[in-house]
Amino acid sequence: MAGPRWTCQRFDDLSVRGLYRAMRLRAEVFVIEQRCIYLDPDGLDEHAWHLQGLGQGVDGGETLLAYARLLPPEIGDGAARIGRVITAPTARGGGLGRALMSQALRECQRLWPGMPIELGAQAHLREFYGSFGFAPTSDVYDEDGIPHIDMRKEPTP
Repeated sequence: MAGPRWTCQRFDDLSVRGLYRAMRLRAEVFVIEQRCIYLDPDGLDEHAWHLQGLGQGVDGGETLLAYARLLPPEIGDGAARIGRVITAPTARGGGLGRALMSQALRECQRLWPGMPIELGAQAHLREFYGSFGFAPTSDVYDEDGIPHIDMRKEPTP
């Protein structure tokens, strides 16, 4: 299988179909699979860039294989933020998560050069994110019943 086709769009540039695919995958993974009952459309989507990894679905149409939401530094505390990191259940096990994070970092560096990048990682993924240069900035805490840890990647000179 060829790698996904990456798109990174502002909220206002998403098609209705693109927004639907993202919201559906986020609900499928975070609400259904991980059993986190929370309001996913949290008011930040319209300020974000939406990174989507698209591939061919079983019906021959385009399907969403991977997704991440990129928030600009002015939304947080002066750092860009990567969140809502997801690979579709049907696309796991082949390195797509690593490809998604590599693409998310490239997009953050393109959009906000020289800025630090933060994320709230599920604690069991600490080493995975550490392999991209993220370091813990908090103790482990509970978020929606799942242990998390805040992490930060400083800009490379």
